[in-house]
Parts: sequence; structure tokens; C-alpha cells
Amino acid sequence: MPAIPVPTSIDQTAKLLRQGGYVADRALATSLYLALAMKRPLFLEGEAGVGKTEIAKVLSVTLGRDLIRLQCYEGLDVSSAVYEWNYPRQIMAIRLAEASGKTTDAAQTIYSEQYLIKRPLLQALEIHQSGPPVLLIDELDRTDEPFEAFLLEVLSDFQVTIPELGTVKAAEPPIVIITSNRTREIHDALKRRCLYHWVDYPNAERERAILAAKAPDVGDKLGQQVVSFVQMLRGLELFKPPGIAETIDWAQALKTLNARELDPGTVDATLGVVLKYQDDIARVRGEVAAKGITTAKKAAAG
Repeated sequence: MPAIPVPTSIDQTAKLLRQGGYVADRALATSLYLALAMKRPLFLEGEAGVGKTEIAKVLSVTLGRDLIRLQCYEGLDVSSAVYEWNYPRQIMAIRLAEASGKTTDAAQTIYSEQYLIKRPLLQALEIHQSGPPVLLIDELDRTDEPFEAFLLEVLSDFQVTIPELGTVKAAEPPIVIITSNRTREIHDALKRRCLYHWVDYPNAERERAILAAKAPDVGDKLGQQVVSFVQMLRGLELFKPPGIAETIDWAQALKTLNARELDPGTVDATLGVVLKYQDDIARVRGEVAAKGITTAKKAAAG
């Protein structure tokens, strides 16, 4: 199957995202278009739950490309991210060679590609039938600085060096999306190799459009009230304000409960869907929730 070409304009990029159910503002569509056109990694930073990871998933589906995801975590190293040697197979090959008296042949072949276990970064540099894949490096801020330094070669030249085999370089660069929740600062050297965009919480109008795309069966009245209430929550000093994913989950939960509009009892009972910390729930439950419901109903009616 031939590769689906990337968009050739900002409008086409926004349309492509919308086809995948992602409602992007003009600034995000512009950043993504430039990253695709210039074949540069796109570094997306923002609070958790604002839709950074979803962009890579949507690109994979709408462009018909393979999605290769590297989920970052503390202690991530080259053997987990790039490659490692299949030591059990290598040892078995050596023993078989010793038994047959062909140890010289074994010594020359045990560091060949057949004994190489390819991890996400190396997989992304390979040729894919559907075209260059989408490489998602998710939550880079969870890794350590040494791993950031290793990424510099990958992001600059789209290549990795394997001492036993040499340099592996991509015939065509993958589409690289890097995300960070900004739990720590990423080094400038890495950011310079990328285009940068801060993904913020959407305004009420765009969040309503997102909800309509992701949960069309919720209904307009309930959907507007949910969005208005969530927007109110984000204005409070909560430990973890709700993201777009929580808005969608909450609307679907209310629909499952056959709710047609917000009411104090249902809101108090379902706050655990939209808020994930007990202190936040305790602060909102009761009087704050009641005021939010009143405001949400007025906003939906107006």
C-alpha cells in the first residue's frame, strides 16, 4: 500500500486532524504542518490530558502510517529504547559452533542482524511499507538527562550507532512527535532540534467541538453543561485540573447514568470521573459544585 502524502497546507493539516476526530486550533495546525513540511520533530509540551499523545495516534491513522511508541520512564536506557543483543541465542550459536568445530564462523556472525533485538527507535529508522512511520516519544520529561543526550544523534541525523554493526540511518526520516508534561525542564540542545508548541487547555467553544466529535451521543444540552462545569473547575486552584480526556469520560459517564442535565446529586457522585485527587474532590463537592451547576445551566441556556 503506497504512503498517503502529508498535507501541503495548514488548512489541509487541520482537516486531516479533524478527520481523525482531533479538533486543533490554528496555531497547533500550523506547528504540525511546518514539522511535516520541514521533516523536523515536533516537541509538544503541556499539562497532562490536553491531547498531546493523541496527535501522534491521529496522524498514524489518517496518514496510514505505522505508529511506533516509546513510552518514557525513569531509568530508560539504550537497551530498552534502541536495541539489545539476543544473548541466549548468541550463546546457543557459540555452543553449537563449538560442538561442530566451527568457532571461527560463529565469532563472525554472532553480532549480525539476526541476533539483534530492535527496540522502538531502531524500528522507526527502518523502511516501512506504508511510508515513514510516526514515532511517538511520549512523556520525555520522565527520563533522565543521559537519555536526552543520546537522543540528540537520533533527532539531528535520524541515525543510531551500533558499535558492532556501524551506523544505521533512516532512508527517509520518520514523523517524530515528542511530548512532555513539564515535570522537569528538557535541555535546550534537544529542543533546538525540534519545532516547539505549547498545548494548552481548549476554550469552551473548542472543547465543545472536541466533545461533539468524541462523544456525539451525549447530546448538546448535557455536553454544553459539562464543558462549562469543567471550564469552571480549571479556574480553581486544584492540585490536578481536569484534562480533555476527563471531560469526555465524565460526559460519557453521565450519559451512561441516563442524565439529561447536571444535578447536585449526580455531580457529587461522579466527581471521581473528572477529578483524580481526593483533596480536589472534597473542595469541589457541595457548595462549589452547586454554584458550578447553576453557572453551567445559565451558560447552556444562553
